[in-house]
Amino acid sequence: MKRLEMRFENQEGKIVTFTLDDPVEPIDHNAVNAAMDVVIAQNAFTSNGGDLVAKRSARVIDQQIEEIEIN
Repeated sequence: MKRLEMRFENQEGKIVTFTLDDPVEPIDHNAVNAAMDVVIAQNAFTSNGGDLVAKRSARVIDQQIEEIEIN
């Protein structure tokens, strides 16, 4: 399963992470960047450490799970 992870900095300088499961592929880097700008500009989310004030990073995480048969 793939996840899009967007990381922001809040007013206290702490990292706040938002994760979206199964992002549309291929990932449009410009759209992710623009969406993160909108989140900050519209003050769409807040955190325990205050408003989000800066973008820190974005990444796609690809996790594979393999079941192991046990007896």
